[in-house]
Amino acid sequence: MATTATTHPLLDTHRETLEAATQALRERSYYSRYPESPSPRVYGEGSSERGQLAHQETLNKDFDGLEEQPTTGRSVGSEKSPYGPTLGVRYPELDVDAAMEAAQQALPAWRDAGAEVRAAVLTEVIERINARSHEMAHAVMHTSGQPFVMSFQAGGPHAQDRALEAVVVALEEQRRVPESVTWEKPAKGDPIRMQKDYRIVPRGVALVIGCNTFPTWNAYPGIFASLATGNPVVIKPHPHAVLPLALTVQIARETLAEAGFDPALVQLAAEDDGGTLAKDLALHPAVKIIDYTGGPGFGHWLETEAAGAGKLVYTEKAGLNTVVVDSTDDLKGMLGNLAFSFSLYSGQMCTAPQNVYVPPTVRTDEGDLSAAEFAEKLGQAISGFTADDAKAVEVLGATVNDDVRGRATDIPGLADRLGGDVVLDSRAVAHPSYPDAVVRTPALVGVDAANDAAYTQECFGPVAFVIRTEDTADSLRRFSRTVAEHGGMTAAVYATDEEVLDDAREAAADAGVALSENLTGQIFVNQTAAFSDFHGTGANPAANAAYADAAFVSNRFRVITSRRHV
Repeated sequence: MATTATTHPLLDTHRETLEAATQALRERSYYSRYPESPSPRVYGEGSSERGQLAHQETLNKDFDGLEEQPTTGRSVGSEKSPYGPTLGVRYPELDVDAAMEAAQQALPAWRDAGAEVRAAVLTEVIERINARSHEMAHAVMHTSGQPFVMSFQAGGPHAQDRALEAVVVALEEQRRVPESVTWEKPAKGDPIRMQKDYRIVPRGVALVIGCNTFPTWNAYPGIFASLATGNPVVIKPHPHAVLPLALTVQIARETLAEAGFDPALVQLAAEDDGGTLAKDLALHPAVKIIDYTGGPGFGHWLETEAAGAGKLVYTEKAGLNTVVVDSTDDLKGMLGNLAFSFSLYSGQMCTAPQNVYVPPTVRTDEGDLSAAEFAEKLGQAISGFTADDAKAVEVLGATVNDDVRGRATDIPGLADRLGGDVVLDSRAVAHPSYPDAVVRTPALVGVDAANDAAYTQECFGPVAFVIRTEDTADSLRRFSRTVAEHGGMTAAVYATDEEVLDDAREAAADAGVALSENLTGQIFVNQTAAFSDFHGTGANPAANAAYADAAFVSNRFRVITSRRHV
């Protein structure tokens, strides 16, 4: 049996962090290692200015820190900020076959270091990423179109918490396997004794395919789960959002080298627009694990073709996130909460609500409302929330691509094509700092429940449907059926009757989707908390995995047993 490393300087450095995170995971309690406020009181005086300067210094030149990666000799890069400017960053094009060979050569020492050492080294990687959160925020903002504070939080500390969560889940699962036991079976006379040694081995090279909208938050769970279980990782970013993951790879490679490991454990595979690199990498014989976030088309291909080729595939795709409205004892709080949820990042989130089921009468603390009256009040709440352009852009961000912009700029045409009516049109918002940014407020389209062709497809971006149903029971039936068939990452219900809430819980369980009940304060359906909330369930077509449960990490390693008579 190969010797498992039991000493490394970083074990003591990060022991307390790993113990605290492990305890929070076991209790599913609140825990955040990385503060979400960008305030200089938290990250130090001058941290914001240093981050902005560091970001500016990466622009319009070759990216530093990847020089030792195997390369074809070409450079790639075609990122343009949704706020207008072209980034002009050029990345070395990866020599795929040489990179796979380098990754495989790096694997044995990383494997034999053992789970504890890997967890400590990866915690150091995350700590160093956190120290550059302001720089990362600018990279996320100018590749995804998120507003700055959201870019800082979701692209920085929240993503880092998810990374640490994946490390700790992986560590817990590996700790379940003892290194060695003496096994005894009763028998006539002396018992039969055997020495059994258990060795954790990784599957091989892991591929992480990033998305445009949340380049770090959605990639970090897969990256760190694979690394924590001993697998080298090749990271293939979306062509429009390379920089945040390039920074991640740069920091990881530097940290690994300083910790005594081969930096080829983490490599960046960037490409220009229109390439086939993701598909080519997915089918490469060395790749054994694939993590993907993005559209359902390529996700389905991975789940069939790549999985059919023997790859272990984890996907997060698209779905119909749903709100079921029955009644409320806080109409103002409900409308405010929903207005924020629809507006946040212009609905360009895998967790953003899209389908709102409304019965003929909604009971509220301000009197009964017809479905039309409720829809009108929801539209007024959104319009009021986004009325001030300068404030609105800090929530809405910028539209990420032409597909989103096309839908948002012609809501009457969209409603006409779908057989619906315009409840609230989308409005163009002028960005005070970035005049070229296309910023749109959310739109609401009213449809009858019978017109299910209109709302059983994802309309990514600032478009939501107010669906008029026969009653709440009809709403719950349609919610459960559409999510089970088409997927969903989130669901919400508003009801004052416990029986309705029970029915909603049953419908959510049948659909395989997480449920939020009566959110009226500062927690929103779009959000999930690391160490407590599972992101996705793997129980409906929107995703086949959850961040980060045991199933998300445990199949990334295997256990090899050696046994002998004592």
